[in-house]
Amino acid sequence: MINKNQEIEIEIETLGSEGEGIGHFEDGMTVFVIDALPGDKVIAHIMKVKKTYAYAFVKDIISPSPYRVAPKCAVAKKCGGCTFLHYDYKKQLEYKQEKVLNCLTRIGGIEDPPMEDIVGAENIFFYRNKAQFPVGKDAEGNPIIGFYRKRSHDVVENKECVIQAEVNEGIVSVTEDFLKEFKIPVYDEETGKGLVRHIFTRTGFSTGEVMVCVVINGKTLPGYEILVERLKPVIDKYGLKLASFCLNVNTKNTNVILGTECIFLYGNPYIEDMIGDVRYRISPLSFYQVNPEQTKKLYDLALLYADLSGNEIVWDLYCGIGTISLYLAQKAKEVYGVEIVPEAIEDAKENAKLNGIENAKFYVGASEDVADTLPSPDVIVVDPPRKGCDEKLLETIIKVSPKRLVYVSCDPATLARDLKVLINNGFTLKRVRPVDQFCHSTHVETVVLLSKLSMRHFQMI
Repeated sequence: MINKNQEIEIEIETLGSEGEGIGHFEDGMTVFVIDALPGDKVIAHIMKVKKTYAYAFVKDIISPSPYRVAPKCAVAKKCGGCTFLHYDYKKQLEYKQEKVLNCLTRIGGIEDPPMEDIVGAENIFFYRNKAQFPVGKDAEGNPIIGFYRKRSHDVVENKECVIQAEVNEGIVSVTEDFLKEFKIPVYDEETGKGLVRHIFTRTGFSTGEVMVCVVINGKTLPGYEILVERLKPVIDKYGLKLASFCLNVNTKNTNVILGTECIFLYGNPYIEDMIGDVRYRISPLSFYQVNPEQTKKLYDLALLYADLSGNEIVWDLYCGIGTISLYLAQKAKEVYGVEIVPEAIEDAKENAKLNGIENAKFYVGASEDVADTLPSPDVIVVDPPRKGCDEKLLETIIKVSPKRLVYVSCDPATLARDLKVLINNGFTLKRVRPVDQFCHSTHVETVVLLSKLSMRHFQMI
C-alpha cells in the first residue's frame, strides 16, 4: 500500500496522455510520475493516492532513460510551460504519433486507421510567434515577468524562454525594468487590486513586425510613452520593428488572460505575417497558429487532402480570420468561411482584400445555421477548437454530404469522438497525418481526410 508523502523506487514503462511517466509499484498499483520518462528508474515522491493509482513527482533519478536530454532552459524544472524539454525530439514525435493512433482506436473504435508519419519540425526552439507572460512579484515585492510555476499561479521569473521568439527576451527585460522604475502596481489575483496582469506579444516572422500588448486591470498605463520608446531600439537589435503597442483591458476576476477591449497607443492595431503566399493581418484577439513554419506544412497538407482542381465549392467552418479559407481559395472556385465571432469575420474580410482574393466570402454565425444559405459544397474543411465539433454541426455535415471532408484537429480525443459519428453516418476515413505544431509539449495537430460513400442510407445522429 502506498501512502501520501512516501518515497518509492520505481521504473517508468510508458507515458500518459499528459506526458507523465507511468510505472507500477510492487502491489501492481499504477503510479503517474511527473517529469519521468520511459526507461527512467527514479525515487518518486507520492503526492496523491487514489484507490487504484497514485500521483508523484521525481525526487531523484537513480538511472536515467537513454532518451533523457539536458533541457536548454534554466528554469525547466520550475516552469510549467514545457513538458518535454528533457525528452529526445525523435521520441517526442513517436509519442505524439502513438497518442493519435491510440485515440482513434480506443475512443473512435477505428481498426487499423490509415496513419501516415507525423510531420516533424526542423526548428524546435524559438518557434512560437505568440507569448503570454504573467506578471507577479518576487519575495521582496518587486515586479517579475515569466511563466507560472507548475500547477500554480506563482510566477517563475524567466527572460530567456527557448520556445518563444528570441525578441521576447529584450521585451521582457525592458518591461520589467520599466515596472520597477516607475513603481507600477502588479495585479494580485487574490485581492483583485493592482494594474499590470500580463505582457502579451506577437511576432510576424516573415514581416519582422512585433506587437506588444500590456494587459491591465484598468484603462491607462502611466508612462507608457517611455516604455514604447525604450522598446523600439531593443526590438530593432533583433532585426525587427515595433509595429503595434496597445493596452488590453481586463478588469474581471478571472483566469482568462485577455479582455475584449483594446486601446491602441502606437503604430497599427495589428501586425502582418505570411503563410506561403498569403498575407494576414493579426489583431491582439485574433486566432492565429503559433508556429508559422509548421503551419505552412499543416495548410499544405489540408490543401493536398482537399484535392482542389479549381471547380470546387468549399466550406471552411470555424474559419477564424480566414487563414485556411484564403489558403484554399488559391485553388478553389469559391470558398465560404463561417465563424461565430464577428470580429474574426471582419478580419477575414480585410485579409481577403489585402490579398486581392475575390472568391472567398465570409459569414457570421453558427455554421449549422448559416449552412442553409450557402451553395452546396464539394469539400468541407473544419478546424474546430479543442472541444471538437458541435453535435449540430456534425449533423449538418452529414446532411449536406460533401465529396470530401478535411478535419484539422488540435485534440486527438475529440477528433476520434467526432470521427466515430461521421464514419457511422456514411463517411470513410481515407488519410490521417499528425503535425507537430507544439515542440516540447504533449499537444499535437492532426489532419484527416474523409470521403462520403454514395447511394446508401445511413441513420442520422
